[in-house]
Amino acid sequence: MIKNTIFYTIGGLGLFLFGMRLMSEGLRAVAGRKLKRILESMTKKAIVAFVIGAGVTALVQSSSATSVMVIGFVNAGLLTLKQAVCVIIGTNVGTTATAWLVSISGLGAFKIAAYALPAVGLGFVLHVAGRTRKMKNLGQILLGFGILFLGIEYMKDAFGPLQGSERVQQLFVSLGDKPFLAILAGAVVTMLLQSSSAAIAIVQLLAIGGAFGRDWQVALDVAIPFVLGSNIGTTITAQLAALQANLNARRAAWAHTIFNILGSALAYPFVHFGLFAALVVAVSPWRLGPTTIAMSIAVAHTVFNVINSGVFLPLAGLLARVVVWLVPERAHDAAMRPVVLEKHLLDTPEIALEQTKREIVRMAKTAKRAVRTAISGIADSDFRKLELARQAEDFTDVFQFEITSYLSALSSRHLSDEVSIELPVLLHTVNDLERVGDHAVNIVEIAERKIDQKIVFSDSALREAERLEAELEQMFDRIIASLQDNSTEPARAALANERNLNAMQMEFRRAHVDRMRDGLCTPEAGLIFIDLVDNAEKIGDHLTNIAQAVMGGLQWAGVEPRIVGGGQPDNEQ
Repeated sequence: MIKNTIFYTIGGLGLFLFGMRLMSEGLRAVAGRKLKRILESMTKKAIVAFVIGAGVTALVQSSSATSVMVIGFVNAGLLTLKQAVCVIIGTNVGTTATAWLVSISGLGAFKIAAYALPAVGLGFVLHVAGRTRKMKNLGQILLGFGILFLGIEYMKDAFGPLQGSERVQQLFVSLGDKPFLAILAGAVVTMLLQSSSAAIAIVQLLAIGGAFGRDWQVALDVAIPFVLGSNIGTTITAQLAALQANLNARRAAWAHTIFNILGSALAYPFVHFGLFAALVVAVSPWRLGPTTIAMSIAVAHTVFNVINSGVFLPLAGLLARVVVWLVPERAHDAAMRPVVLEKHLLDTPEIALEQTKREIVRMAKTAKRAVRTAISGIADSDFRKLELARQAEDFTDVFQFEITSYLSALSSRHLSDEVSIELPVLLHTVNDLERVGDHAVNIVEIAERKIDQKIVFSDSALREAERLEAELEQMFDRIIASLQDNSTEPARAALANERNLNAMQMEFRRAHVDRMRDGLCTPEAGLIFIDLVDNAEKIGDHLTNIAQAVMGGLQWAGVEPRIVGGGQPDNEQ
């Protein structure tokens, strides 16, 4: 019996999580772009952000997925911290949808699991044989739906024998007198599973199987603390997502954690004295019993999150200020964002423009660091350097957003002719530096492919990579000097670096063919090396755009931006 219980639990949980993932990915594929546009266009109204957070989470069946999405938007500067807090509060309500799905799977004579196998079969056929992407995604949704409920059935079978086990029932019932331990257990299980939906589903199925005893009022008292704990445990996913994110993204993750911990702390006295369970029974339109215990747990989950949201949503601004205080800025954070773009200087456009130029120089130095560490990382097959390059590129994204927003605000002021002409050229310069960062990430991804495939560069290729790095380093130094001093001389010198990079591209391509012919390198190594060379040449093109802008007095002055590829300025691609 024990072996079957363990095997069925592991297998059923795996099917449940896999089905949820398939269904979530299918739904996001169908509506992903719309969901992204909805989140990106979030209004400042807290209630709208809350409703969108709840709706998106109910749709994708994962508060963790929505929270991670929100962390990403905050990291990219698309959402403010307060907006993110409101969305995260909404995700807690939206995640209760899964508990209701589990409830109806065993409600009375209606057994939704009976339709699981047909859903798997039909979903598989649509996913494999569907002629359109939409049809394939629909098949994936059905397939995930069916597998999810098959997992629930297996877990039900696993927990069924527990109904007759007095020792198991005594163990769980004893937790009814120790709700704090039950909360901790729920938090730990959810952290391990990385899914509050899965943890609460297990609690519901244990209750249905009689593991919490035959007295359904006692079973509800035991289950509720587990539900509170799962709400705390689910915050670990957002914390993991924010580990490498910027300051506001980390604060958003902590807002999620603090919101759920405070909510559980406020509910704890009511749980301890049985008042919360009484409220659940009072609002439930059915009589508590074996067939409705899962639905009562779903009600408890919903009531907790709705009340919690009702308390904290009006306090979203205060919660945002609390996490700002709890998660202070570090020197590392200051290095990754503009620090002199003062809004009060917008009324003095000439000074504001000078401040912007200073931040563009810092952005150029950050882009230089991204490129240098990326090329060094691919040559040395060093994951640590590649991660540093990714971080530096993330910083360039933040710089682009902040500087572009600042210049957009400046454009609405009354500007002199000189400032009006310089402003769009600076925007182009910022975009070019951001594209340089993108090419650095391209090199990082190429390097990861090289490491995964255990590819080794020949000595000749390594020497050529060093020449590329040195040429770009010198070109960056000249571009930075030209921006700092508004000097055309280093900008003109940088054009010589760009010509050298073009010549290197041709030379290294020919050398690659010779090495392949002589058996000194593999085709796979050659393709990766050529990708590196091409990205380095593209970086040179973007730096050339900046050099030409400086030579034109930041007014183009008859010097057109360099055309790369498709017939339009590359910094607008």
